[in-house]
Amino acid sequence: MSTVLVVDDDRALVRALSIGLRVHGFSVHAATTGPEALRVAGKVHPDVVLVDLGLPGLDGIEVIEALRGWSEAAIIVLSARPQEAVKVAALDAGADDYLTKPFGIDELLARVRAVSRRRVSASEPVVHVGEITIDLSARRVERAGDLVHLTPKEWAALAILVRHPGQLVTHRNLLEQVWGEGYSTETDYLRTLFARLRRKLEDDPSHPRHLITEPGMGYRLEL
Repeated sequence: MSTVLVVDDDRALVRALSIGLRVHGFSVHAATTGPEALRVAGKVHPDVVLVDLGLPGLDGIEVIEALRGWSEAAIIVLSARPQEAVKVAALDAGADDYLTKPFGIDELLARVRAVSRRRVSASEPVVHVGEITIDLSARRVERAGDLVHLTPKEWAALAILVRHPGQLVTHRNLLEQVWGEGYSTETDYLRTLFARLRRKLEDDPSHPRHLITEPGMGYRLEL
């Protein structure tokens, strides 16, 4: 299931798109202003962003530029502005596609599928960390050629770190993405989970080389 962030100040359109996308199996989050879009994207790390250009706070071009500073999400602009110069500006800012309003849900779904395929094929789904091989698309982990069995939450936490190699991922970010927003202070959950991951993946779990704790802050994957 792909995660889609819908960004538009037309609440009726946001509601209609959210319903249509959920019916087709997508996990949907929404924002109605530019700053809210960036906050939500930082929390949920969407696979696809659908963004209008005329947004309060920050316009759509600014949102695209900000997202492209850290996100690999596929971005589709939804706009009532058909002018070529506007489309060029959006694509130059980092958008993957441009859909002019009004449009049908079937066309939108086709565009989402197309940009998602391009993003997957353009990315490297297999990551090697020492003797560990992590296949993000197949949700498979091997250590020295042997399959490692992970729980769903172990996999979710590991995948987040793999998608941000070398970067600090905060306790709050991990807890909200793996367990949900109501668990943002339950750091003991992370200590237990990463202890299990280290036993499964590290040569010396008490002196990890790859799954690194940043005390009081979070975790990072050291390649």
